[in-house]
Amino acid sequence: MQSAAHPFVKWAGGKTQLLPEIRKHYPQEIKKYCEPFVGGGAVLFDVLQKCRPEEVLVNDVNAELINTYSQIKSDCNLLIEQLSELQQKYKSQTLEKNKILFYEKRLRYNELKLSKNDAENLEKAALFIFLNKTCFNGLYRVNKKGEFNVPFNNAKNPLICDDENLKICSKLLQNVQMKTGDYSDCKYFIDSETFVYLDPPYRPLTQTAAFTSYSENQFSEKDQIELGKFITEISTKGAKVLASNSDPKNTNENDNFFDELYSNFSIERISASRMINSNAKKRGAISELLISNIASVF
Repeated sequence: MQSAAHPFVKWAGGKTQLLPEIRKHYPQEIKKYCEPFVGGGAVLFDVLQKCRPEEVLVNDVNAELINTYSQIKSDCNLLIEQLSELQQKYKSQTLEKNKILFYEKRLRYNELKLSKNDAENLEKAALFIFLNKTCFNGLYRVNKKGEFNVPFNNAKNPLICDDENLKICSKLLQNVQMKTGDYSDCKYFIDSETFVYLDPPYRPLTQTAAFTSYSENQFSEKDQIELGKFITEISTKGAKVLASNSDPKNTNENDNFFDELYSNFSIERISASRMINSNAKKRGAISELLISNIASVF
């Protein structure tokens, strides 16, 4: 029996743990599927396996993430070769040497990222996955120059090359259109036959919690309002819509930002675990929002 595909990277805000709740909002039939903030792809791979949509479009503002999806789709075996070499080298060395290797590969990745040479996209994708598996907490963060700057995680035996999962992901991605850009650029694809899942950078619960640097672009409160308008627009077109976001009431019971922004939608509060925090004691249960125009199925 073939294993189920799962995200090939660890991603901030990944939805694997919330899939049981998210699935309750899937339409009975999904002919077209669109994910404008694809991220790690937990919901994408779940929909591809369980619902078999005929047309799929995924998008992310992070060009390096989309490049990695594209390389898994088109050149999976060559990607596995490069990752396997990195895995073998990592396993054969001391942790101190692997720390040196990490920073060498991070420097190389940033050189490739800034050069924007399409001929090097395969190597860049391999380094993207390598760095994700060996950097602190699997974060993707860049500085103002666009350089990846997350430090080494000191892992002794990380799974750098999960070849079985990559092959399954590759097969599932063959019918998937991919693009890099603003979420609103997906509008042309969305019609009354489309199920759209949106997982934007969350509105921070506190100022110190603001982590939206998955790319060089920030996502402000004004952007959240614009996203609300976009969701209302595609809902008016007849699209079935589900969106995730933070619940401001975790820290302020009187904060009705999303309740007001999505007053015409169903808002469900679900329990989630906050996995990304430098202080492990602050990782724990928290409420998140599922905003939808689809009745949940219980």
